[in-house]
Amino acid sequence: MNSARLLLKAYYELLYDRMAEERPRLVARVDELLPAELARQGFEDMDADRLAAYQEACVAFIDERLETYNPIGIQYTFGPTPSRLAAELELELNWYNSRREFTDLVAAARSLADIEVSEETLPALADELIRQVGAFPDRSILETYAAAPALQKLPDYLVACIIEELICHRSTPT
Repeated sequence: MNSARLLLKAYYELLYDRMAEERPRLVARVDELLPAELARQGFEDMDADRLAAYQEACVAFIDERLETYNPIGIQYTFGPTPSRLAAELELELNWYNSRREFTDLVAAARSLADIEVSEETLPALADELIRQVGAFPDRSILETYAAAPALQKLPDYLVACIIEELICHRSTPT
């Protein structure tokens, strides 16, 4: 396995570990940010049931992202061909286009992997990759939502903001 690929696996694993540890804080942050973003965007037709549904959707998106980063998740059960096909399908189906961001992530991993990659340096390199690029695909989600905010995009957007803030320690628009 080449160094960049190894670094990307360590990147996803570190994101998973941080999110698993911080899941209660991630969920609590949804309750803080959701009402504020609804008001900021003028999404005011929100009764208690609809608000609860959006909170549940955000928590489901947190759990979905956790599973996406899970180093022993279902995405690693099959060989590389189905995983590649699944990734392509996901890129096609999302409301945001993350192809450029993924290309940038791979380029950043390759750049960092030019340094001597070893078992000892891998955790620090994965941390540096997160510091440089954040959590994939947050940048694409944030940019697309900012360009055209919509209620159906809100759960993905809030989860991206929260992950960037609490897991990547980066500032976001909220």
